[in-house]
Amino acid sequence: FFSSLSEMANKIETKDIVSLERIGAHTHIKGLGLDENLGVKEVADGLVGQQAARKALGVILRMIKQEKIAGRAILIAGKPGTGKTALALALAQELGSETPFTSIAGSEIFSLEMSKVEALQQALRRSIGVRIKEETEMIKGEVVEIQIDRPATGTGQKQGKLTMKTVDMETEYELGQKMIDALVKEKVQSGDVISIDKASGKITKLGRSYARTRDHHVTGANIQFVQCPEGELQKRQEVVHTVSLHEIDVINSRAQGFLALFAGDTGEIKAEVRQQINSKVAEWREDGKAEIVPGVLFIDEVHMLDIECFSYLNRAMEHDLAPIIIMASNRGITRIRGTNHLSPHGIPTDLLDRMLIVSTEPYGENEISKILQLRCDEEDISLDADALQLLTTIGIETSLRYVMQLITSSALVCYKRNGKSVSVDD
Repeated sequence: FFSSLSEMANKIETKDIVSLERIGAHTHIKGLGLDENLGVKEVADGLVGQQAARKALGVILRMIKQEKIAGRAILIAGKPGTGKTALALALAQELGSETPFTSIAGSEIFSLEMSKVEALQQALRRSIGVRIKEETEMIKGEVVEIQIDRPATGTGQKQGKLTMKTVDMETEYELGQKMIDALVKEKVQSGDVISIDKASGKITKLGRSYARTRDHHVTGANIQFVQCPEGELQKRQEVVHTVSLHEIDVINSRAQGFLALFAGDTGEIKAEVRQQINSKVAEWREDGKAEIVPGVLFIDEVHMLDIECFSYLNRAMEHDLAPIIIMASNRGITRIRGTNHLSPHGIPTDLLDRMLIVSTEPYGENEISKILQLRCDEEDISLDADALQLLTTIGIETSLRYVMQLITSSALVCYKRNGKSVSVDD
């Protein structure tokens, strides 16, 4: 195991990457569209209609935030195309980025590489976050001068001095090769306010000092001016890292450590490793170094699971490290997979007894029209009133999913004829 919390958390910490502007089926969903008193708005946060279901999920959201819904699950049941997945994603958006949210389909767990129970257990542990707190030594101040001495021969170790100050004091530090490279990489210059993590040597540029506002070479739009820090240069600061239990499992069960997270080599993890990690996390909680963040596991097409999976989930929900489990099904009375018994939604009755069931209703003509208009706005497509009416009629006769696919194909036909707005002919 890692010798310190900071070592593990720093290994897991990922760098920012440039995101692609890709429009998916539910990118317009921003939340449940509720006010402070759980009042439902007709069209809000990308959701239309389903007012009873949204209000029910709003109540469940409050129970999750107040940690009053442990040991039970939620079932979102309704016909295909009634927004079950959209509601689950809206709930995840409301919980915020700090709450772990894992989404899987019922058919995903059937794999030749690992057992069904292992796949479910990994999904459950991905949905449980551990917020690790640690105190670290930070040097924070304004850079007065950087002096770097390069060897006359051009080869060998560089040496240097860094002078930093706060309002109350000024100190000079000797620099080694590693710190010089870090300062050059961050393009640190005199007048910058920086912080240095003593444990890892990480340098963070906080901005330019207000004392340098008149410098002619720092008038760019991206320059942020900050006050020169007060007090001591060297301070103890609390740092918080949030990682999932599954990430800790993978790091401690693989020879290559945290690189296994990027290689995709997760495989089966031994029960002994998980037990040791659970006891270690419990120890951190007692010492006040960490706290558990129960997340949400969303299982779509839950009727695809078999009796063994339902049996495991029934037991897993009783564990003190269990996340909130949300399931979605579009089946009525159907056979429980792996048995000859019929049951509502294809779920055993003993598991159904533990569930809060939220039902969704089919969309009406007015609601389908509003959803199509939302999608057109999201995909930046202009639609004639007649074309919107035609798509709405097709949506009533077929399904919402089918008609949403027609928007993009119609836009491509419109683009081909150099049109500005999609018409009925398109």
